[in-house]
Amino acid sequence: MGNSRMNVREIAKLAGVSVATVSRVSNGTGQVSEEMRRRVLEAIEKHGYRPDHLGRALAAGRHGALGLVFPGLSGPYFTELIQGFESEAVPSRASVHILCTHLRSDSDDQVLEMGRRVDGVAVMGGTISDEALLQLARMVPVVVVAGEGPGDILSVRADNAGSMLALTRHLLADHELRDLAFVGNPAGSPDVSERWTAFRRAHRDLGVEPPAEPVAVSMQQADGVLAADQLLAGDTPRPAGVVCANDEIALGVLVGALGRGLRVPQDLVITGFDDMPAAALLTPSLTTVRQPVRELAAEAARLILHAADQPGNASTGGLVLPTELVLRRSCGCPVPPTGDTGR
Repeated sequence: MGNSRMNVREIAKLAGVSVATVSRVSNGTGQVSEEMRRRVLEAIEKHGYRPDHLGRALAAGRHGALGLVFPGLSGPYFTELIQGFESEAVPSRASVHILCTHLRSDSDDQVLEMGRRVDGVAVMGGTISDEALLQLARMVPVVVVAGEGPGDILSVRADNAGSMLALTRHLLADHELRDLAFVGNPAGSPDVSERWTAFRRAHRDLGVEPPAEPVAVSMQQADGVLAADQLLAGDTPRPAGVVCANDEIALGVLVGALGRGLRVPQDLVITGFDDMPAAALLTPSLTTVRQPVRELAAEAARLILHAADQPGNASTGGLVLPTELVLRRSCGCPVPPTGDTGR
């Protein structure tokens, strides 16, 4: 009975050839003499060898691993991101190395160190410096996710502007709301910066004065609660609506509003961005923008794998994936038909 656990080095030793020759024969690539091919095939047949990703990587001078870099592991957004990335990496038999940069003072150095141990890296926009990105791109294929990199580094991002324009215009024109607040920190994320710009542009397009500044908070639910404290506490006139940079912030604002006895949407309209699974299940259900988070990460992994397999033939430029406005109860739109969650 053959031993399916034989590795590429053992097959190379039995056949009296190099590891690279075993890889070329098993993968059907490159030029190999008939004699060497016969010896390798006999060893493979006798021992039931099945080439694995580590053997192929070793023969090709690769690591059989991809890197994924983003701020932190909290929240459904990053869960979706990891699942999307792994959906392409795992079938290609590549392991995934994750690096979280939040609160690291040495993020650039850590990412560059990762670049020495993987075949390519997907980097969340805004997590490391442009200088580090350029240096990393000289080492391995790099794709920026949810942002744009310097030079000709490839990027994959969602259409933040189009759907945020549509959402803001819907609130201003269809619901005739004024005095909208934007919650999110444009300086902390390329995505949020684009959404803030589109939010202000929609105001100007309709001849409405936009707010001068956003309520600059981070992207987690607790930050939305803090934003609600700032917007709704005391004698400060509350806004008619709160446009949040993501669904987690929106959930925090909703908790803060309901805790003060406000009705949503009658007293306060709240919208989000992402369309996380819970958005359709909230009471009221959340008007938001659906973006293809898993597909963003999966596309990044595909591009890295392609670049690693075909050095010198990698794509450059940016890919923009479409988003979709999803209208639900939290902006005052009618409840969807029974069984229709908007997803």
